[in-house]
Amino acid sequence: MQIEHIEPTLKDKTAKGLFWGGISNGTQQLVQVIFGLVMLRLLAPEDFGIVGMLAIFSALAMSIQDSGFSAALINKKNIQHKDYNAVFWFNVFASVILYVCLFFAAPVIADFFERPILIPVSRVLFLNFLFGGFGIAQHAYIVKNLMVKEKAQIDIFALFFSGIVGIILAFRGYTYWAIVFQNILYFALSITIRWFLTPWKPTFEINFRPLREMFSFSIKLFFTGIFNRITENFFSVILGKYYKEQMVGYYTQGNKWSVMGGSFISGMIGNVAMPILTQINNDKERQKKAFRKMLRFGAFISFPLLLGLAFVGEEFLLIIVNGDKWLPAVPFLQLFCIWNAAFFIYTLYTNLLLTHLKSDIFMVGTVLIGVFQLLVLVIMFKYGIFLTVIAFISINFAGLIFWHYFTNKLIGLRILDVLKDICPYLLTAVISMLIAFFATANLDNLYLKMSLKILITAVLYLSVMWKSNAVIVREFVNYIMRK
Repeated sequence: MQIEHIEPTLKDKTAKGLFWGGISNGTQQLVQVIFGLVMLRLLAPEDFGIVGMLAIFSALAMSIQDSGFSAALINKKNIQHKDYNAVFWFNVFASVILYVCLFFAAPVIADFFERPILIPVSRVLFLNFLFGGFGIAQHAYIVKNLMVKEKAQIDIFALFFSGIVGIILAFRGYTYWAIVFQNILYFALSITIRWFLTPWKPTFEINFRPLREMFSFSIKLFFTGIFNRITENFFSVILGKYYKEQMVGYYTQGNKWSVMGGSFISGMIGNVAMPILTQINNDKERQKKAFRKMLRFGAFISFPLLLGLAFVGEEFLLIIVNGDKWLPAVPFLQLFCIWNAAFFIYTLYTNLLLTHLKSDIFMVGTVLIGVFQLLVLVIMFKYGIFLTVIAFISINFAGLIFWHYFTNKLIGLRILDVLKDICPYLLTAVISMLIAFFATANLDNLYLKMSLKILITAVLYLSVMWKSNAVIVREFVNYIMRK
């Protein structure tokens, strides 16, 4: 009887989390797309390139600031006020020290890229880290307690308001400063609203002793995060050093649009996966069942969305900027879409490892994959950026085999199980796009061609899913109807 009581509750939590996660991430991506299109028309590739050069420093600082304690809080079973409080004050002090260091490092950064303008830009943009330290503990509380609806409200409001301000500044000729202030305002708003909506509040009882319990787990995540950020953003550094801002802008925008789609899926699943899998990590079969359900849900959404974006990538960029100034970004967009279509699998694998407190495996795997990627970058760079990106992404796909090996060890998930769960969605999406490609091959009108590509692919894909009685589709529709 006890299991029968828990199971519906857990199932409902998962459904609610995915539902609100979908609304949140879907709305965010829609808002980002709209604002992003306007910004692309108002700003030049060089403007995005200047901010893009600082991406690696922003990413590294965020990893240092979090130090893995956010995930430690989410995975901690018997959590108390003192645990959140210790993490909060640690992050506040770390953020202040970090910003001061980066403030004085700004001239060095500018000298490296040989662009003096990066001194004021970096000093203003890095204010994000100062604000960020005040919101990490609240973020962990929201995720741990599956406050997905509240998180959706926070993210959507902050994104919408900051986007409006960014567009106004871009329209008034503030160029790259529009992007900088849009970023800062987003951070400031989201953190401020978290304080109002989160029941937990910090106190002035500063005691760092609870961090000792989390240290062995979090320190590995800390080093993992640092290495991840280096490998993810190293291209921007190389491009910024040896190429013009324009090339950095093409790369950044191609990556950005694919990441937006990937973030929609991984964010929706990631908000639910860790807290749900943590609750049942002592029951191997239930965890495996929940894992496979999220795997199927991710495949159902991710493959048509991300591969579809790659499919219409050229028409998409030609239409949104009303010209070909961003056309060199298309190959980058398509390549990154292919990887981000599978990124939800990586999200599930790594979340499962962390629910079993396997941060050591997470660290080793990330470092090994990162080392291979850096070696590929050094070896392939002389053959051109495009081939280097292909090799870089190939390493990511190969890394999925590593993550699967340990997932199989923990819950007995075979590679055949994964293929059975994702291949029907992948094949249906690809075949639908091939039919749409041949059906629109002779069309010259960009608007009509893109619209028909999307329409034909969507109708074919959803029709096959419905006719084949795909369980995940039926469950999703039934949940929406109940709501």
